[in-house]
Amino acid sequence: MSSLDKMWLSFYAIGAMFVCILLVTISRNKIKNKLLKFIFSATAFLLLLFGFFSMVYLVFNGPTGG
Repeated sequence: MSSLDKMWLSFYAIGAMFVCILLVTISRNKIKNKLLKFIFSATAFLLLLFGFFSMVYLVFNGPTGG
């Protein structure tokens, strides 16, 4: 994986974590329907997992030489 691909993956991971924050906030404060709350929370959890594992991969993969 090139360093440019790693850069884009890190942007996707950061974006996923940001969307996760928005979904959790909306789910807790704005939505009263339990099913919709669950769907928003489950989506946020999956995005958080994607962001977490992407960042772990990027950190432990190390820098590239060029």
